[in-house]
Amino acid sequence: MNTVGLIAFALVGSSKAIREEFDLFGIAVVGLAMAFAGGATRDLLVSRVPLALQSPIEIALGLIGVGLAIGLSAVLSSPDTHPITLVSDAVGLAAFATTGAIVATEANVSAFGVVAIATINAVGGGAVADVLLDRAPFILFDDFYASCAVLGGSAYWAAVTVGAAGTTAAALCATVTVGTRLAAVTYGWHLPTMQTLGLIGNRATDE
Repeated sequence: MNTVGLIAFALVGSSKAIREEFDLFGIAVVGLAMAFAGGATRDLLVSRVPLALQSPIEIALGLIGVGLAIGLSAVLSSPDTHPITLVSDAVGLAAFATTGAIVATEANVSAFGVVAIATINAVGGGAVADVLLDRAPFILFDDFYASCAVLGGSAYWAAVTVGAAGTTAAALCATVTVGTRLAAVTYGWHLPTMQTLGLIGNRATDE
């Protein structure tokens, strides 16, 4: 799961940096940040040294994702919105949500902790990448994204609680996360805002 997530998220982050016309160093930095920031935060929360600092293989996997993004940009006009990238993003989200849930369970945290760490692991890298791209993290205001990781982490905890095997719980978490994410992309799902609920006026209209 961790290997899949690293390659997929490095590809997605690098594709975003390519769209913003970053240089090669910037592309690598954004790609690696998206791949590793969530996992590093997860590891710090469970009091262990981040895996990225323990093994050069981790960095190598991230660089493979960066290389794939550069290769796609050479043959595609908009690699960041191509189905390959969108599916990779969904797969990375599911892989990291599952990894986070597994690590949190092994650390014996509460139910909330399992879901929270699964979500942080899944979306933390994307939030850091957006900051590096000089924009507000899109998980906070646009798209049905972090919610998929919340659902996946919750499914993992529920499966473990009723006595399911770890592999079964992991498969369920990954399936729920990637399934809901791909459905959200396909059908344009969004969480409601205060404006769409009609509770406050639209700022642009008011101005």
